Amino acid sequence: MPGEMPKISENRPVIRQLDDAAINRIAAGEVVERPASAVKELVENAIDAGAGRIDVAYADGGKTLIRVSDDGCGIDGADLPLALSRHATSKIDGSDLLNIHTFGFRGEALPSLGAVGRLTITSRADGDAATISVTGGKMGPVRPAAMGRGTVVELRDLFHATPARLKFMRTDRAEAQAITDIVKRLAMAEPRIAFTLRDVSGGGEERVTFRADTETGDLFDALHGRLRRVLGAEFAENALRLDAEREGLMLTGYAALPTYSRGSAVAQFLFVNGRPVRDKLLIGALRGAYSDFLSRDRHPAAALFLECEPTQVDVNVHPAKSEVRFREPGIARGLIVSTIRHALAEAGHRASTTVAGATLGAMRAEPTEARVYQMDRPSFGARQSSYAAQAPADAPGFAEAAIPSARVEVAEEDTPTDLPLGAARGQVHENYIIAQTRDGMVIVDQHAAHERLVYEKLKRQMAENGVASQALLIPEIVELSEGDCAALLELSDDLTRLGLVFEPFGGGAIAVRETPAILGTVNAEAMIRDILDELADLGDSQTVQARIEAILSRVACHGSIRSGRRMRGEEMNALLREMEATPHSGQCNHGRPTYVELKLSDIERLFGRT
Repeated sequence: MPGEMPKISENRPVIRQLDDAAINRIAAGEVVERPASAVKELVENAIDAGAGRIDVAYADGGKTLIRVSDDGCGIDGADLPLALSRHATSKIDGSDLLNIHTFGFRGEALPSLGAVGRLTITSRADGDAATISVTGGKMGPVRPAAMGRGTVVELRDLFHATPARLKFMRTDRAEAQAITDIVKRLAMAEPRIAFTLRDVSGGGEERVTFRADTETGDLFDALHGRLRRVLGAEFAENALRLDAEREGLMLTGYAALPTYSRGSAVAQFLFVNGRPVRDKLLIGALRGAYSDFLSRDRHPAAALFLECEPTQVDVNVHPAKSEVRFREPGIARGLIVSTIRHALAEAGHRASTTVAGATLGAMRAEPTEARVYQMDRPSFGARQSSYAAQAPADAPGFAEAAIPSARVEVAEEDTPTDLPLGAARGQVHENYIIAQTRDGMVIVDQHAAHERLVYEKLKRQMAENGVASQALLIPEIVELSEGDCAALLELSDDLTRLGLVFEPFGGGAIAVRETPAILGTVNAEAMIRDILDELADLGDSQTVQARIEAILSRVACHGSIRSGRRMRGEEMNALLREMEATPHSGQCNHGRPTYVELKLSDIERLFGRT
């Protein structure tokens, strides 16, 4: 009938207390989403136990077996039943949930795993080893065992007690990749611990899929070595060291050059007090630090480690502990942005080594005949005599005739080649400067390089003189909620320095009186709402500054040396010298390289001269 309410029963519902098995399975749904979640909890327990070596083995993507072995402090046999009880932990005493120095503190991981799988713990502390098993939440007796100091946790048939969850598992390969990602992230945070990851699927010979031995040296040497092992030599060679501190918050790690960018955010690793996190505030700060150097479709690569007193950050905001909340989020964001930008400025005109590798790969031709090995390179005098003997008589146009499809402008050879970007030797296709260095050559995109130089000059002028604003003939009234209005007014001083001037207009409304002159006619309401969206998403807003810098970038593009312009030798050398003296000149305004450096040894290998 139309008047009936089908969701209301005539019988009053009865409130029931769930049994422990159901409670544990519900809790496990929050903590253990997939095999990788179980690996994360168990490896973090091993790290908390002071392990120096952690071995992880899995089968069938972790669905049938996960085994984590460590050489940590171990667990007494008498404590094993308690370790499998909910909310039982050795990490905290419960008096202060904000002063947490360990990965684990909830006391949920082991009982949750025992509720959804077949769990066995074998451990030895100071006395004899002991083992205990739990299946579907039902705990067995403690029995004696044989093993050295440490702990082995073995989890079989994950989610056998909750088969519905198995339907949501991905392929074995996808689950194995997720396990690898978790182990690598934890290995980055702990370079003093040795990690081994093995695939033992099929019961046959195990296969080591990842290995990271203990790193030695000081903090940065150990971290750099571990990042090289985990992220690869290319990242290590093109990463800039970060080391800064502000108001009790310390930032260390490595951030890659803009020209070593990625097509997605897969190479961004963030840690807070050693804990891997995926935090919107930190991700936004990283993006903001590179906003002036990368286009929207490119993403920076970095491994950032933030350290602070545990009371300055709340890690108890998410069951998986993957999110954190800072007491002073603005300090964390500002530290990341300023430290990375300072490191990029100190890098000067440097571009990533991968640019040269990609260039050589594009130039390399497949050999069609057996390689001819030549004798060692002759001396400079012998080469000069040989070149003179080989030069055609009365052929002043030899240089141009040698490359009929390209116009070659030859520069004077009076500039020393031991400068970083060398001495200009010519210009080809009216766009590319060829310079000779002491041990190779440099190819410069004249338009991209000059575009960056002009852009940096415009930014310096704006920083020195401020952003000019233009008053609106009629102030634009923007209606907002009281919360949005208050959040926006907190930024009023910063936005005023960027030429956006507004004031409260009663209730939740604001009156926009001036806008940045360089932007021309703008939709003030749309800009205000974009700022608020960014505030809600990242906790800070760079909308106005980003728009101003985009305008400056376009001005720089139109005011720079155009492709197709023939340059004299002194102009080319002047451009090279200015690039050497200008920060960020290794990439254009969109993150593309402005020059390619090729070593003579690489060029000789191209021609089979090695």
